[in-house]
Amino acid sequence: MVNNWMITGGCGFLGTSLIKKILKESPNANIRILDNLTVGTEEDLSEVSRYKKINVSDIKGSPIGVELAVGDIRDYQSCLKASIGVECVVHFAANTGVGPSVEDPRLDMEANIIGVFNALEASRQNNVDKFIFASSGAPVGEVLNPPIHEEMPSHPVSPYGASKLAGEGYCSAYYLSYGLKTISLRFGNVYGPRSKYKSSIVAKFIKQACSGEVCEIYGDGSQTRDFIYIDDLINAVIKSSEANVGGEVFQIAAGKETTINEVCEIISEKLLDKNIDMKINKTETRIGDVLRNFSDTSKANKVLRWSNQENLDSGIEKTVDYFINF
Repeated sequence: MVNNWMITGGCGFLGTSLIKKILKESPNANIRILDNLTVGTEEDLSEVSRYKKINVSDIKGSPIGVELAVGDIRDYQSCLKASIGVECVVHFAANTGVGPSVEDPRLDMEANIIGVFNALEASRQNNVDKFIFASSGAPVGEVLNPPIHEEMPSHPVSPYGASKLAGEGYCSAYYLSYGLKTISLRFGNVYGPRSKYKSSIVAKFIKQACSGEVCEIYGDGSQTRDFIYIDDLINAVIKSSEANVGGEVFQIAAGKETTINEVCEIISEKLLDKNIDMKINKTETRIGDVLRNFSDTSKANKVLRWSNQENLDSGIEKTVDYFINF
């Protein structure tokens, strides 16, 4: 396993889950986190590791233990300093979600395009060996006959999809131009424990139901998504850090098409077991949403030796348990 890591957005859902996994597999690993703390917090980080808070401007060498440097990926100097002395950069920090990108496309662009460029260029200047980029199925856009795969032409529907496509393009260019081993992982709809800040359907609906709020489905609920449990996603990141490939894109999902109505039925059933009644209302379709989305993960199976393990029923049960006990 990689010994010296840098994780952008490391205090968030994905970041803390990755840190927990790294330290479990390699207790002596060194991890530097660059996070502006707008979503994840120091308290979230403290739940998975002991850490030392450092000033970005003071960084001169490799991380020692777990370090938190508060900084923004839109600031190049912060990225440049934070990636000194690391072997692998995992770029999680981003503006997430279709809805927010439609509401504020400029913020989405600055975080997701300028941010990934800064992280890539800093990695190049510091001779980082591997760069793992958290992408999405959104760059592909609307597909009439999914599953989507890596060779499909991209026609993003939302600004979010466009910004993630730009990130993938820069990752490809930095591998082919400079030899930085980049891997773009197109994550499905991730869910699971530690997702308290996520606004995507599983976490959002569990939180709303627990608070007695009405859960709102955009459209008739027949739209499909591919839901991936957090542990499977993190395993894909670890596999990517170990793979001797560069300039590649991989679909990372369960490889199963599930309607929003179906996932709501599972959530409702698991909540009912806890004596919580889930109320649902259906409203107009949201701009930027695609109708069908699920992935062919055969390339990741073959090249990364990765496969999805958790099924949706048990994964949602674990997620409900997390929120009930949170």
